[in-house]
Amino acid sequence: MKIVLIGADGQLGSDLLGILSGDELCPLYFPEFDVTKPDQTRNVLQKLRPDVVINTAAFHRVDECEDRLEEAFLVNAFAVRDLALFCRDLKATLVHFSTDYVFDGRKTEPYAEEDPPLPLNVYGASKLAGEYFVRAISEKYFLIRTCGLYGLAGCREKGLNFVEAILSRARSGRPLRVVDDQWLTPTSSEELARHVAELIRTSHFGLYHMTNEGRCTWHEFGSAVLSYFGKKVEIVPVDSSTFGAKARRPAFSVLENKRAKAVGLADFSSWQDALKNYLKKRGLIPAV
Repeated sequence: MKIVLIGADGQLGSDLLGILSGDELCPLYFPEFDVTKPDQTRNVLQKLRPDVVINTAAFHRVDECEDRLEEAFLVNAFAVRDLALFCRDLKATLVHFSTDYVFDGRKTEPYAEEDPPLPLNVYGASKLAGEYFVRAISEKYFLIRTCGLYGLAGCREKGLNFVEAILSRARSGRPLRVVDDQWLTPTSSEELARHVAELIRTSHFGLYHMTNEGRCTWHEFGSAVLSYFGKKVEIVPVDSSTFGAKARRPAFSVLENKRAKAVGLADFSSWQDALKNYLKKRGLIPAV
């Protein structure tokens, strides 16, 4: 299978790059390849003629999206529209990633694929617009919503992922403040990549939720990280208003892997087991 991987040096892209190494893989890197340049994108894809195009490119600095609306929609929606058109012309399968932030967080039970989206911020709206382009244009696609992603490659746009940010701040010995009124499912990018590799071997096209299992608040996630850290550091629960973030966040954005289970994909591990595995690979806890 010939696979074009857009954003191969990002957090998820790096894990996909390793897991898909047995395929004929064509990694593309920013800024040499820029999804917001349609002529370049068309020419590259026509030259490579892949079976599958995996797009991990996104503008996901959530608060900045509020002020940079045009850029958010350019990357997260209009570039995705162009990819969908080019993939359709080439009869290639498009794999595109979306977010739990397409929901408003008013539920108290996990969101399934059929639940109606209602984003609270520009980032969520731009990602939802990208989803609609994929679903309207593509003949063969896997559209994957995920949540709370972290991985060994970190995150080029945001800097440290949440786990690494907690560990970095903890080393200073100062108390940490972490929101305790937003529920999520932390998700390992490595584990997500393994499930994506499994999914693209099938013809079960459509929309999927893919996260680790379980739920927690950001404060509980941070506390779990610190539980493996030898130095005792106070972690203080605070509410969302404490930091004065520009973009509203959903209070509850846990996703249910309903369709993945229905088509018989392997189960994800719990978020706690995924975190432990990540810390083992980071060499922070014993690998036994």
